Amino acid sequence: MQILKFLLTRFLSGVVILVSVVVLISSIVYLAPVDPARLTFGQRSDAGTVELKRKELGLDQSLSNQMLSYLADISPLVVTSQPQNFDPFRIGSIALGNTHIVLKNINLRTSYQTGNEVSAMIRQALPKTIILALASFLFAALLGILLGLIAAIYQDKPIDKVILAVSTLGISVPSYVAAIVMAVFFGYTLHHLTGLNIQGSIFEVNDYGDDIIAWKNLILPAISLGIRPVSIIMQLTRSAVLEVMSQDYIRTAKAKGLNFVKVMLRHTLPNAMNPIVTSLTGWLASLLAGAYFVEKVFNFKGIGELTINGLVNYDLPVILACVILICLVFIVINIMTDIFYMILDPRMRN
Repeated sequence: MQILKFLLTRFLSGVVILVSVVVLISSIVYLAPVDPARLTFGQRSDAGTVELKRKELGLDQSLSNQMLSYLADISPLVVTSQPQNFDPFRIGSIALGNTHIVLKNINLRTSYQTGNEVSAMIRQALPKTIILALASFLFAALLGILLGLIAAIYQDKPIDKVILAVSTLGISVPSYVAAIVMAVFFGYTLHHLTGLNIQGSIFEVNDYGDDIIAWKNLILPAISLGIRPVSIIMQLTRSAVLEVMSQDYIRTAKAKGLNFVKVMLRHTLPNAMNPIVTSLTGWLASLLAGAYFVEKVFNFKGIGELTINGLVNYDLPVILACVILICLVFIVINIMTDIFYMILDPRMRN
């Protein structure tokens, strides 16, 4: 019962956070002194054409009406006296006198620049970002835990000091700087040796017009994005393992004659995993958000590049949809982190 209450509380708080972010971001975007209609046509367009475009996009309305209209479009549940306005997206409705409660699909609108549906643009870009984030996550988790374990086993030895020095450097390097260095060094200077491209997405079109999966284009972005989390996970693993190795039950296990490998696998690692797993799940959300600049450097054509292009062109529907999506991802992963932590640590259930 306590677990259900906790999950319900976290879910409701997540909804409140999401709504707050939507209202805040919508306010900032709509209040910015930029005219998306003029950007659509360019600076040389005449005033009459721009005004017609502003009316078509609903930008001639008051800021409050624009924001309320957008919030109604992205909400799955709307209370209105004019349900016919939502007919293209309506699933069902309940009439309460002149008021209707409408259940509908979420409408992310269309891009001001391309005229394409934003939902379709996100469906095309999101899988690439998810693949990149998962690849970086696996790289960071496996290498970080391995190096942290080695550093803990050989505490204060030369290999421990080298690993700590490299991890300190990795923490201080932003992902976009790592991406530029990796692209120039391995994708350009050493291209004849590595065969890796300086730019490219995971889904490409070959010379015959066929869609192909270019896995090699994932290597450099994944490593660039994973360098910082590798360093942090490594130091966290080292600290957690050293703390567990200093406990009495580890000394007891050694005194019973268990060999070093069994002590590490059966007693040390399982008890050191709680803070590591918590950090890993948190980093998954951060990798999704941190992919923005890495994708732009490598022209990876994911959510990050879509968002940056939206900001450059001030494409309001694209900007808002991408920001809301990332916020939703953070909320969901944070709730999942709490669930995993309760599974791993029974003390949290009480």
